[in-house]
Amino acid sequence: MRIAVDVMGGDFAPVEIIKGALQAVEEYGLAIDLVGDEEQVYAELDKYDAGDLVRVVHAPEVIEMRDHPAVAVRRKKNSSIVKATQLVKDGAAQAVVSAGSTGASMTSALLSLGRIKGIDRPAIAIVLPGEDGFTLLLDIGANVDCKPHNLLQFGMMGSLYARQILGVANPKVGLLSNGEEETKGDEVTLAAFPLLANAGINFIGNVEGRDIYRSVVDVLVCDGFVGNILLKAGEGLAEFLFKIMKEEVAKSLLSLNAGGTMTGVALEGIQKRIEYAEYGGAPLLGVNGVSVVCHGRSTAKAIKNAIRVAKEAVDNNLVSAIRESIRIAEKKEVGCTDAQGSA
Repeated sequence: MRIAVDVMGGDFAPVEIIKGALQAVEEYGLAIDLVGDEEQVYAELDKYDAGDLVRVVHAPEVIEMRDHPAVAVRRKKNSSIVKATQLVKDGAAQAVVSAGSTGASMTSALLSLGRIKGIDRPAIAIVLPGEDGFTLLLDIGANVDCKPHNLLQFGMMGSLYARQILGVANPKVGLLSNGEEETKGDEVTLAAFPLLANAGINFIGNVEGRDIYRSVVDVLVCDGFVGNILLKAGEGLAEFLFKIMKEEVAKSLLSLNAGGTMTGVALEGIQKRIEYAEYGGAPLLGVNGVSVVCHGRSTAKAIKNAIRVAKEAVDNNLVSAIRESIRIAEKKEVGCTDAQGSA
């Protein structure tokens, strides 16, 4: 298996990206294409014994965060994210991983790979830590405005991902709303509720914001506007709480004795549970290929884990599974329509 990695995307590119990619080669036995400016890539590779599994693909252009994604992808044909995605399109690589512009990653995937037939809009899914495991949240920013049918497809793809990749036998799917009652929510949420309830997945109903981290569901569906705000608010809150906990421990006399050492270990455990780097990247579900989007602040650890996510998606034939799931769902819808027409 070969994974194409955009080494020019992210706050710590290319140093941390290359480091994480090489760690993935060593740990997972993957072949890696490092896509970026070859002068910078080779300068970094000189620090390592990369081996035969690593190949450099020259891409002299970079799409910056300030660039308009759709315009930049079309104009910068030799950018690292465009060329990395094209490798997947051409069959030279089985997945692409990038910590660069999320918009550019999505636009490149849509233009090069296209959507899976039957999928109206792809969604970005991310794993959130919880009291008893995790919750897969989607969409977190690919679609600001959604229709009820989009949320239905998010729920179906999320359920499949939780089962195929995360190992949940019968994933519980919830719809993010401002109340648990079926009558709560805006127009889109209200209309999406019955669609999800009749989708053949384990839909348990609405989920309130306070229950997101209580592991009430395995998959939580919302539009990308709400999902992105929720994600960033959660990140900010986690960083704030961890900061004040460390400050209070430092001020405590307990930090000077064995008890303080135990407290330090406990804080490390907390950080590990909430740190995004532990979960790697977020798959772009619904495109006709494996594309994994990483946090812009991704370190080597996060990149390594994102490559693991990509590997698991390829190993489990995720794209084919989504394609088949949507095909069956559409067939059922047509059957129901025909039956109603006959009646």
